[in-house]
Amino acid sequence: MPRRIAHRLNASLERWLPEQRLFLRSENGTRFVRLRPATQLAAMGGTALVFGWSIIASAILVTDAISAGSAKDQTGRAQLAFEQRLDALSAERDQRANEASAAQARFAVALEQVSQMQSQLLTSEERRHELETGLGVVQANLQKALAEQDAQLRTASANPAETAARNEEFSVALDILSGELQGVASARDKAETEAQEAQLAAERLTVERDAIVARQDEILAQIEDAVTVSVEPLDKMFKSVGIDPDKLLSTVRKGYSGQGGPLTPIAYSSHGNAAITQSETRGNQILVSLDKVNTYRIAAEKLPLSMPVQSAFRYTSGFGARWSRRHEGIDMAAPVGTPIYATGDGVVIFAGWQRGYGNVIKVQHELGTETRYGHLSKIHVRAGQRVSRGARIGDMGNTGRSTGPHLHYEVRVNGTAVNPLSFIKAAQNVF
Repeated sequence: MPRRIAHRLNASLERWLPEQRLFLRSENGTRFVRLRPATQLAAMGGTALVFGWSIIASAILVTDAISAGSAKDQTGRAQLAFEQRLDALSAERDQRANEASAAQARFAVALEQVSQMQSQLLTSEERRHELETGLGVVQANLQKALAEQDAQLRTASANPAETAARNEEFSVALDILSGELQGVASARDKAETEAQEAQLAAERLTVERDAIVARQDEILAQIEDAVTVSVEPLDKMFKSVGIDPDKLLSTVRKGYSGQGGPLTPIAYSSHGNAAITQSETRGNQILVSLDKVNTYRIAAEKLPLSMPVQSAFRYTSGFGARWSRRHEGIDMAAPVGTPIYATGDGVVIFAGWQRGYGNVIKVQHELGTETRYGHLSKIHVRAGQRVSRGARIGDMGNTGRSTGPHLHYEVRVNGTAVNPLSFIKAAQNVF
């Protein structure tokens, strides 16, 4: 029965795949091998299957490489845009603060001028009142003198020359007093005009200052929102990798707490110490938040947050239970010789052979973190050497307890193994 089925199959395929013969000649004779249609079909199908598998695998590797590169570029651009936005907001806030200070200074000068003009106006009013009082006394005296003169003229009209001289003297005195009164009135009117102009200028400066203060409040609100949006993901990132953010910030600040420099005496204002305004309080709070972001940035630079394999690879095993045992890392498979890079700045504490790991490199980072790179084919560093993030430290291999070429990557925090993907994903989500 199987021969009959094979014969029918070969007969139906004979039309497209005629039987071929492969002749093998030797010194003793000639032999040939028959390639029946079914055999040819099987060979062609196997070849097509291998070729198709190669195309699909290559496409997957190329897609992974492109996606990894684009995600890294997008992360870099997002971080750069965020830093530029913060710098621009800080510069605009400083500019508005300077404008508000200048407007406040101009407002104070205008108030001082108004005060001086009011003082001058009061002085002019006092002088005018004194002159009016004196003029009244003089007029009374003149009236009295004129009455006496009339009486004398009635009683002694024999001396007209003396009478004319006295009249001329009184007329000159009246002219002098009238000129003084006119001058005082003009000075008073000028002082009033200048005081009104100064009052208008002070009102304009007040409106300008209020507009600048409102704009400054708007800028402070934008900066507060930007800082809040920046701090929350960082808090979540460090909590997701098993690190207490408060302890982390305290540890980093202890290492970056230097102070110094020559000191100069503080100059105190003669007008007294002004109370801290609400804008100053908000500005100080923003500075505290920006310091927190900067401290987080320093901590992120010290933690192993980058990828150990930057070429195309495939995750073959995750963190956790495997084969009834605990797998304390992740496995990333790629060809032998694929470069392995340090995921953060640190010091190599071990580089050599270790049971189970094969060729392994252990790097001690700051803040109590450690990374391990196992099953390497080559090691390019030595114990005690300091390495930087992104430095090539070894090549992928198949040493130790391994079923194929791959990298066993571990992250430990204070000696306890944690999931390395939490570090990798946290960094990708934030940066």
